[in-house]
Amino acid sequence: MTTGGHGTDGVERRGLMFVLSSPSGAGKTTLSRMLLEREPGLKMSVSATTRQMRPGEVEGRDYFFVSKPKFETMVEQGELLEWATVFDNLYGTPRAPVEAALSAGQDVLFDIDWQGTQQLHQKASVDVVRVFILPPSAADLEKRLHSRAQDSDEVIRKRMSRASHEMSHWAEYDYIVINHNVDEAFAEVQSILKAERLKRERRTGLVGFVRGLQAQLQG
Repeated sequence: MTTGGHGTDGVERRGLMFVLSSPSGAGKTTLSRMLLEREPGLKMSVSATTRQMRPGEVEGRDYFFVSKPKFETMVEQGELLEWATVFDNLYGTPRAPVEAALSAGQDVLFDIDWQGTQQLHQKASVDVVRVFILPPSAADLEKRLHSRAQDSDEVIRKRMSRASHEMSHWAEYDYIVINHNVDEAFAEVQSILKAERLKRERRTGLVGFVRGLQAQLQG
């Protein structure tokens, strides 16, 4: 396994893919933003998409905006770790930048749905940590969708209908966080990330570190 960057204790480790999924409105975008602001060594995976750029978005920062033929070519050539169709648009994760980040000990955050998570886990299960965010109730989810003031009533109805199907995949995830309160949910998600960073199999420098300790003790 490729060794990576140094953890806070100076031991080299390989990065991980940290996946947050949830029904629309359950809070994964807010939690993702909080993680990126407060967790050093974590960066957002930038997806390729066929949807149109929205006001304020920047090419290469928010998404790689590509045509449908270009996206299909990326799929055919194995350039994507995962891809899915969401609301009639294609989304996918370019493989090369993620693999480079992991090898350098950088953690990569994914804000993707269950379809993308399944594919990611099939291709790189050792590196993937899957967290599913649930709302405390259906009424709370609907309230959050309305409070965003981003979608029409018709779109909100579609999102609520889709939420039930998305939630049916909860058991495929390693961790489940119920977002009663965003600060409490963030604390739980942050604890998961910290614990996963300390897993022995990811700390690729441990063998050398322990041997060094043994040599000191024997010397």
